[in-house]
Amino acid sequence: MIRYELKKVFARTGSKIALLLLVIVWCIACRFATDVYWVNENGVEERGYAAVSRLRDAQREWAGVLDEERLRQVIEENRRINQTPQAKSSDVRESNIAYGWKQGIDGIRTLLNCAYEERFRSYDYYRADSLRPEDASEFYGNRVRLLKEWLAGEGGDSDAVYRLSDAEKEYLIERYETLETPFYYDYMKGWVQLFEYISMIIMIAMLILGYLVAGIFSNEFSWKADAIFFSSVHGRGRVVAAKLEAGFLIVTTLYWTAVLSFSAAVLGYLGISGWNCPVQADFSGWKCFYGIQVWQEYLLVIGGGYIGCLLIGFMTMYVSARFKSAVLGVMTPFVWIFLPSFLGNLNSAAANKVLGILPDRLLQIHVALKSFDLYELGGKVVGAVPILFVVYSVLTVVLMPLLYEEYRRKQAG
Repeated sequence: MIRYELKKVFARTGSKIALLLLVIVWCIACRFATDVYWVNENGVEERGYAAVSRLRDAQREWAGVLDEERLRQVIEENRRINQTPQAKSSDVRESNIAYGWKQGIDGIRTLLNCAYEERFRSYDYYRADSLRPEDASEFYGNRVRLLKEWLAGEGGDSDAVYRLSDAEKEYLIERYETLETPFYYDYMKGWVQLFEYISMIIMIAMLILGYLVAGIFSNEFSWKADAIFFSSVHGRGRVVAAKLEAGFLIVTTLYWTAVLSFSAAVLGYLGISGWNCPVQADFSGWKCFYGIQVWQEYLLVIGGGYIGCLLIGFMTMYVSARFKSAVLGVMTPFVWIFLPSFLGNLNSAAANKVLGILPDRLLQIHVALKSFDLYELGGKVVGAVPILFVVYSVLTVVLMPLLYEEYRRKQAG
């Protein structure tokens, strides 16, 4: 029965086109994710696997514990390069040559820009150029100091988006202060590129999966076969269960095929180095208050994406079964995509609280981990990510029997 339900889904021309679209998006995402360049000794950009290898080798020379001594070395190297004629030249090619010399320290240099900024939510690409070796001792302390200054000012009651309570402010400061330092640093380009583009794969997969499963429970009505279907021996039992299992298999198989193959392609090309670094060792995760490593972030990203796709897939099937319409079912994933865009325009603390725990955040855990979405539950402050996993995992499980009963009790039209 399950095989028959799967055959009905994939026999449609629309389903084949949808799968082709997923493959096209997968290829485009891989193309952008692996587009990494290396500036050679002549100031010319090189691309391809050889360029990736050179960039990896250059940055791995600076891998290790990011302590005060290593930071001093980076600041000194940056200052040395800045004093060269090439760095001071107004000629673009000469400037590119100087930039090429900095590629090995580029990741750490970016962190220096973050740590020594004037304000918590600002960024100056050239801030590291004004640092002296003796400034290295303030690197980790500055991260906490800038947070406290932001919370005392624009991040406090006057902020339109993040209106944090005193308990939430204390929670953030405590998480910042207790984060294990010094960080371990390594070449992380593979993971950086993967996290930047994997959300595209997950979001498109969710939309396509919604389209594929939307008709599983409503097609009998659109084909005017419901009278025969519900009057058959297993029409209200085993066949309904087979439909539910078919939807589960479609979501599970296609999601993991798309996500794991994309991960293998990007990491296989760019390398897996940096998997054991804290997420704060990269620019995108510098402000993150979760004390996790890169490999743990990856598990959260793909795990959250799966729960999100499964949840929205079951919601799609439930809507189509409830209203006997595949069209309304197909609209369900789009509602969850455009609703956050609408609420985001409200620019209020209340709307931001809601945005932080909507199902679409499961599809973008990489973003959720970097956001200050905090909630007070039972006198304790909790980040949005644990709430997302617990609440929507339970809801996904609850939806399965509800969907089964909703369709089993349908009356023939």
